[in-house]
Amino acid sequence: MVLFWVLCLPALAAAVLVVSSGISLARNYLIARQIGLPVRVIPIDHANPLWMAVDRKVLSYVRRLPGFLGDNSFTRYNFRAWEMYDRLRPHQEMGDAFIIVTPARIWFYLSCPDALMDCFRRRTDFPRCVEMTEILNAFGKNLSTVEGQQWKTQRKMIATCFNEQNHEVVWSESLSLARDMLAYWSRQPSVTTSAEDLRTFSLHVLSGAGFGKFYKFEGHTERSDSSLSANYKSSLQTIPENIVLIMALGPSVLAKARLWLPDTWKLAKLADTCAAFQRYMTDQYEEEKRATVAQERTGGPKTLMSSLVRASQAEASTGNNSTGLSESEIYGNMFMLNFAGHDTTAHTFTFAIYFIAAYPDVQDWLSEEIRAVLGDNPADWRYAASFPRLKRCLAIMLETLRLYTVVPVSKWVGDQTVSLQVGGKTILLPPKTMFIPSYAAVQTDPKYWGPDALAWRPSRWIQGGGEPGDEDLITFKKGTFLGWSEGARDCPGKKFSQVEFVATMAALFRDWRVDPAPLHDGESREEAQKRVLDLIEHDSAPVLLLQMLHPERAPLVWRRR
Repeated sequence: MVLFWVLCLPALAAAVLVVSSGISLARNYLIARQIGLPVRVIPIDHANPLWMAVDRKVLSYVRRLPGFLGDNSFTRYNFRAWEMYDRLRPHQEMGDAFIIVTPARIWFYLSCPDALMDCFRRRTDFPRCVEMTEILNAFGKNLSTVEGQQWKTQRKMIATCFNEQNHEVVWSESLSLARDMLAYWSRQPSVTTSAEDLRTFSLHVLSGAGFGKFYKFEGHTERSDSSLSANYKSSLQTIPENIVLIMALGPSVLAKARLWLPDTWKLAKLADTCAAFQRYMTDQYEEEKRATVAQERTGGPKTLMSSLVRASQAEASTGNNSTGLSESEIYGNMFMLNFAGHDTTAHTFTFAIYFIAAYPDVQDWLSEEIRAVLGDNPADWRYAASFPRLKRCLAIMLETLRLYTVVPVSKWVGDQTVSLQVGGKTILLPPKTMFIPSYAAVQTDPKYWGPDALAWRPSRWIQGGGEPGDEDLITFKKGTFLGWSEGARDCPGKKFSQVEFVATMAALFRDWRVDPAPLHDGESREEAQKRVLDLIEHDSAPVLLLQMLHPERAPLVWRRR
């Protein structure tokens, strides 16, 4: 009898789960039908953690089935970042807005620019879904995971971190490190470690601008076990990759478990990584507190940490019943800024470098501007004078993010039903509806971007008629480009990332060019360039963020002009 129940219980549990999911799916479908928009139904929520672990593998088999069995809502919409593959197609079929129903929730997708901007302005009606961002709470609450008055207080303090003094540091560090990275790349017969090197580069820029710790760039073959890249960089790579597990257990639980875990266990190594990163932040925090008290940093570079500590102390001294940020909130925000400014920038750099390698004419176009603006004397490469004029360098970033937005933002409807005007029609969205701005659709809609909307063409951002260095950026319709989000909750580090990107482009492409390394003697340059574009399009997917999965499969060669 016992054996019977042992065998039956798993089947019974599965049956209960299926029935429960079916009831929830039916309930959500009935609610969604009342909204009056086209509805698609999928049986598993694409944000389900268990499904996310196997979604692509399972669907690769299902798609092999004939006809409707292999091409339906389940195979089209039931995996992470499906929007990057379908882009505008769902909205062409269903209009500016449509609904996807799952057992867990109702998902509202919107591609109307005017309605999108309305949603971004209405922060109270369409708050960020904290349920989706709370995994970033591993080291403390932060700007991405709080709402209400907490958000207002933290936003005010974070805004002080991103200032022109800090951007000067970003500019000079990016130039210096990019030159070192270029020297390393140019010594290699071909480079297979571009993505890894760009993560190291981005980390070092953040280390200087974030903590005032400046390090020389280290290529893949140059790093030692005692280097920054072996500990701090390892932490920033390991923690995001295991953030779900860290959030589930918590750094404190990991630290306690470490007392009895064998050194070889993954959890033990993860506990050590979290502890090392926590110590690093604690050391920098205590150093900044001492420096602030002693007023030692009045003339030094303004780092993100120093700005955050000072802003918190200033807020606490206002007498408005504010205590500033707690120590854990400072750690949480420094982790958020490191994570947001490290992986996002590195992945954008990787996409951009590979696109540039596939378009030699764009490299010539870039070099023309860089030479016109910066001249031959490195001493003339000043941030205030140079950054605003390097519009083509910035256009590379904008065009890359237009096609491959690394970290799209989701919002949701709070506890009350809200109304929204879409194309002259009033839509009532029920509470707890997930709201997804259709980045991949609106940013590739030919109505706004022309008939070549799916092509990577940075010159689309530049107004014609001016000389290199004196050109203007084209301002597209509000709501058609959402690379840093919009409204009050847009990315506070937008200019930080732009300064870093533009300086890097200037250092890399003034005197150098990059090409795909041929895989065999008979491969032409055109064939190699097409191979790179195919790799970008067909081998990019989200891990935690959207990224090229195997850039090492397309080695690159750097040559002096």
